[in-house]
Amino acid sequence: MNKRSFFIVGKHAVLEALKNPNRKVLRVFLTEESKKNIHRENQKQNLLKDIKVYFKNKKELDKYTGNEDILHQGYVAELEHLDNLSLKEFIINKSDLTFACLDEVTDPRNIGSIIRSAASFNLDGIIVKERHFPDESKLMYKSASGCIEHVNIFKVSNINSVLKFLREKNFWVYGFDAKSKKRFTEIEWKGNNILLFGSEGFGIKKHTEKYTDFLVKIEINAKIESLNISNSAAIAFHHLMKSKK
Repeated sequence: MNKRSFFIVGKHAVLEALKNPNRKVLRVFLTEESKKNIHRENQKQNLLKDIKVYFKNKKELDKYTGNEDILHQGYVAELEHLDNLSLKEFIINKSDLTFACLDEVTDPRNIGSIIRSAASFNLDGIIVKERHFPDESKLMYKSASGCIEHVNIFKVSNINSVLKFLREKNFWVYGFDAKSKKRFTEIEWKGNNILLFGSEGFGIKKHTEKYTDFLVKIEINAKIESLNISNSAAIAFHHLMKSKK
């Protein structure tokens, strides 16, 4: 049975989907120039083999972005969703894992940027609440710049239950909170770790905080109230990658 399909836009989002052997691309809509770019930049790969390709001008492609402030760059694709991943199965017989966990983070641009950072700094995956994850958002795919094809996304129904389960499996849970007194750079990042980030406006929920082992902060200029969540995630991911090396 076919999965539900949806559209994405943007050069990197479309190209990385075409390169992902696990992703089914149903149709691609290109300008003549974007088709030339695909062949010129990927001469060793025939990315459009067995793909239905339709040629459109820029104005015709504009309709796929609707009223959203997104540049399609001459690339639009219709995809099917990837298979859902099982977190419980993924962690079997693995060690030194690092996951990010997003507790009610809802802004597609932030989520896309976090996915991009997670791919850049080799995180093992991102845990998201299924009903808050905008998995058909063109803006999220564009912000992720194709990196969603390179990151394990674990969609779960209840964040608290998952954190409880992972703590029982020898994971340490670190909640990022600007009010914490402990700097995250003071942590010795060993073993299995969860980096928990709360919502853009309210941070980590009090009930969820009960499932953390430590609250930590990123130290910034005292005159500045806080960092954007995607900036915070990028800083933390980069530090962990260096620490674990």
